[in-house]
Amino acid sequence: MDRALRYLYRRLGRRYPLTVVVLQFQLAHLVVLGGLALLRLYQPMSDRSFVVLLVVAELLVALDNASSTLLARRQLAPVDAWLQGARDRVGTADAWRALAFMPTTYARRLRTVPILLVIVPFGTFATVELGLPPSAALAIFAGMLMTLFYVAMVRFYAMESLLRPVLADVALQMPDDFEPGRGGVPLRWRLLLGLPAINVLTGLIVAGIELNRHDARLADLGPAVVVALVLAFTISLELTILLSRSIFGPLDGLREATERVRRGDLRTRVPVVSADETGRLARSFNDMVAGLQERERLHEAFGAYVGPNVAEMVLRDGVDLDGEELQVSILCLDIRDFTRFAERASAREVVDRLNEFYELVVPLLVRHGGYPDKYVGDGLLGVFGAPEPIVAHADRAVAAAIEIARAVQERYEGSLRVGIGVNSGLVVAGTVGGGGHVEFTVIGDPVNTAARVEQVTRQTGDAVLVTDATQRLLCLDHGGFDARPAAPLKGKRERVELWAPRALTQPQTQTGLGVSAEPRL
Repeated sequence: MDRALRYLYRRLGRRYPLTVVVLQFQLAHLVVLGGLALLRLYQPMSDRSFVVLLVVAELLVALDNASSTLLARRQLAPVDAWLQGARDRVGTADAWRALAFMPTTYARRLRTVPILLVIVPFGTFATVELGLPPSAALAIFAGMLMTLFYVAMVRFYAMESLLRPVLADVALQMPDDFEPGRGGVPLRWRLLLGLPAINVLTGLIVAGIELNRHDARLADLGPAVVVALVLAFTISLELTILLSRSIFGPLDGLREATERVRRGDLRTRVPVVSADETGRLARSFNDMVAGLQERERLHEAFGAYVGPNVAEMVLRDGVDLDGEELQVSILCLDIRDFTRFAERASAREVVDRLNEFYELVVPLLVRHGGYPDKYVGDGLLGVFGAPEPIVAHADRAVAAAIEIARAVQERYEGSLRVGIGVNSGLVVAGTVGGGGHVEFTVIGDPVNTAARVEQVTRQTGDAVLVTDATQRLLCLDHGGFDARPAAPLKGKRERVELWAPRALTQPQTQTGLGVSAEPRL
């Protein structure tokens, strides 16, 4: 049936929702015919009276269907607009709500409009046509109310099924943070009302057939309704409650577990307590959460190696990140005289010292918006403006360089010194590598220049040197700068203007990092 409805939806297009809704309204004519047949079981009548009552009932139902069609046009207006192309966030949300809440809207409508348009007029007319006393109208009303309740159930479930292809289409366009709201009929109420109602109607039909063999009277309809109701809401209600508990117990557990997962608790698991569909659903849920937990561990490990920003890009776009030209600022940092220390220390000591140093430096770099592009022994290349472009990347790079130089001075008190070169310019940011091994990096002359400027700090004795290209991009003064003599850089034909931040005016001592010079970490 679902396949047939999807085919019909493709063929009719935007005409589908209103067409199928109006067609299913016509089922009420068949239900009314069955209701009159039920009435005839309890009240003998001539064929002429049956036909007259049937015509009147069908005309009243047609009038109610016309009213329902007008309401359907208004209800489906957002859906029609969506199908015509109004698929922005608001239009999609309105279309989804119109489709999802439409069965409930009609179920609530049956409490008032059909009673006034169909039941009251028909009950009055039938009492007069059959020559019954006024008290008999109550029995007719009782039987018609049961028929109306059956119509409500048929219309509700039929409308849900018929509109599902459109609703699924709209749901694919819904944003992830959409809040559907409340307005549907809970599944518990569907079971608690639906199953007893079916039993009541079945009981009335069986009782009417049996009584019809013994000259049944309309007065028998009232007691039959009462008996059927009592039986339905005692014997069948107990079974209905047990059935609902067997279904909704596992579903409630899944809902609560889903909420815990939404809050970030990926250790959540649902106990598998049955071997039916709910048990298989619980096992699927546990497998899904286990997969999410594994993915989160991989994401954290991956992010530790390439940085959270690059990890997000790779997970979103794949490993082949096309090169993109970006304006960035480069911070190139190197530890002075570290080679001499490494010659005398063990490999374990060297690694421990570097890790302790980077534990101090890298958070400062990241706090200013920098990306630690790569570690080259005792050196670090930081990028501001890639992989994600940022504003004021030059100011961020200079501020980070000043703070790193101060932090190193305060922590090591001269036992360890750094040189930092900062430069800005146009680079290409993307992945490079081959043979299944790639890395994200930035390539371009500004990177080489920053490395050369870091080497000049050894000659000038400054902890930080900023190129003229960076200095021209600054929006803040950062405490001012002192010019340094233009320096020739390896690989550059022209000398580069360099500036030293005045905030770092304290001269650094010439103490290198020897084996006996233990930094206070």
